Amino acid sequence: MPIPEVEKIWMDGELVDWKEAKVHLLSHSLHYGSGVFEGIRAYETSRGAAVFRLTDHLKRLFRSAAIYRMPIPYSLEELVEATKVVIRANGLKSCYIRPIAFRGYGEMGLHPHGSPVNVAIAVWPWGAYLGEEGIKNGVRAKISSFRRNDPNAIPPAAKATGQYLNSILAKMEVTEAGYDEAILLNQHGYVADGAGENVFVVRNGYLYTPPISSGALEGITRDSVIRIAEDFEIPFRERELVRTDLYHADEAFFTGTAAEIVPIREVDDRPIGEPGPITRRIQEKFFAIVKGQDGEYEHWLEYVD
Repeated sequence: MPIPEVEKIWMDGELVDWKEAKVHLLSHSLHYGSGVFEGIRAYETSRGAAVFRLTDHLKRLFRSAAIYRMPIPYSLEELVEATKVVIRANGLKSCYIRPIAFRGYGEMGLHPHGSPVNVAIAVWPWGAYLGEEGIKNGVRAKISSFRRNDPNAIPPAAKATGQYLNSILAKMEVTEAGYDEAILLNQHGYVADGAGENVFVVRNGYLYTPPISSGALEGITRDSVIRIAEDFEIPFRERELVRTDLYHADEAFFTGTAAEIVPIREVDDRPIGEPGPITRRIQEKFFAIVKGQDGEYEHWLEYVD
């Protein structure tokens, strides 16, 4: 699906026209994948556009950059304000937000010393990543033959551009076979996460998700769901999961900024069924929070105006 164009993109401290947001052909990141990024959403509320956990997302951007020894030449507070500036400049009530820090033009070779770190923030209208039908009735998932990156090879703790080749291979494999999304196992055969989402399983009233040590990204939506479950007094545990834990699940769902909360109705042609009561309860709470309809979690919203 083509990205819908808006007016402005924030690049290195300036608002530039959408079509003029360009980088040099010899940028280090283009050749070696040496960039880090975030996916964030702003939602329309009765008080205007509100960004969900903006500061938490940008803190993760800085953590990702630190893993790759990439000094971001702006403060956290400057990037928070820049995000609000670019949303206002485009007059958006809700949008997807893509901050990216990348090594630019200056050095060609594996060692990035000498390459500047450029920072940009783009925003655009974007609906449900796995479709509104997926949010409502669930998606079909398949376990990919591609394994998740090993933490001692390419650290999954960083949200880095180059490492998403791993997810691209898995996504192409399963979607071209007729499924909606991929699930990846780690090098030891345990469930890591989806191609771009975290995975949760419900069995016998308990909620489970793989630990970060299994290779899962430390998701912001993942953390939000864990906190919601605790408030609902739903028994929760981080636990290593094998593929049969997915087959035997009473309920299962993906979480992520792009995907939001999406039920999984089938894994590897084994039916899980319609979205269950725990999935629905968490899903409804989440959407009430991001739309500013739940005062208990007001602190998770950062208003643009």
